[in-house]
Amino acid sequence: MADVFREFFEDDHDRVVVYADPDGETVLHEGAATVRANGWVELPSGRLLSPSAVHHIDTHPNAA
Repeated sequence: MADVFREFFEDDHDRVVVYADPDGETVLHEGAATVRANGWVELPSGRLLSPSAVHHIDTHPNAA
């Protein structure tokens, strides 16, 4: 049953930049990622980034 709701509460992205600070100086990840409903960010390798480690995510990194 959880798989049915996953598509509504998780966001898959082909290209993101995940930042650890408000100024965007510390990049935690660049590339594909899934933002889970609970705030965790899953990387293609299976590694998870904690919501407490992530300040913000740019989902349109090439936009001007």
